[in-house]
Amino acid sequence: MSGQELIRLEDISKNYGAFHALKEISLSVDAGAVTCVLGDNGAGKSTLIKVLAGLHAPSSGQMYVAGEPVEFSSPRDALNAGIATVYQDLAVVGQMSVWRNFFLGQELTGLLGRLKEQEMKDIADRQLREMGIDLRNVDVPVDSLSGGQRQVVAIARAIYFGARVLILDEPTAALGVKQSGMVLRFIAVARDRGIGVIFITHNPHHAYLVGNRFILLNLGNQVLDATVEEVSLEELTSQMAGGGELETLSHELQA
Repeated sequence: MSGQELIRLEDISKNYGAFHALKEISLSVDAGAVTCVLGDNGAGKSTLIKVLAGLHAPSSGQMYVAGEPVEFSSPRDALNAGIATVYQDLAVVGQMSVWRNFFLGQELTGLLGRLKEQEMKDIADRQLREMGIDLRNVDVPVDSLSGGQRQVVAIARAIYFGARVLILDEPTAALGVKQSGMVLRFIAVARDRGIGVIFITHNPHHAYLVGNRFILLNLGNQVLDATVEEVSLEELTSQMAGGGELETLSHELQA
């Protein structure tokens, strides 16, 4: 159901010894909405992903899934809760076919463990077509696809296997304008299907094209939590770039 709260973080902190990677982060992720988490390198985005994905337990604070408090001890716990993470480097085997990558680790088998190849090919082809990716042949190696297409394969795979929340780790970072546009369109498709999307990015322009809510991190601190109605692209870009710091620097350079 669109608008239903899927995830809520309350005052999540993560410390590594004396280093405070996250400091009292609070956010919510709703069904049918894109929550964008922005920040430069070192802002805390990667640590937040690790907490959400069950890789690292928070040092303090509470995470809720569908209103119930949870404590993840592994990525399997997050997956079982319907949270799937698509990392920037993509967990794909380049020389393996598209359909094999689609079912990697979750293959359909019949008698004596024999792979149901045709069934898996048909499912992969249908799911990709529904996401707008029309491949002539799902037997081609995944390495033969564009960067944007590989991202979409990973997104479609996560949705097919039951993800209710999709965490996307900088999916457009290494892509050009056209390929980025492809990925952003499919983020919108996932959103419109009722998936709760967490879009991790350092690009405010990409975030603003698809985002419903914007969380800005800076050195582990949450410095902005605003809906698309509450903040303009110009304001988001200014805060992302340092806002007042840039203005001060501009005056110094012109002096």
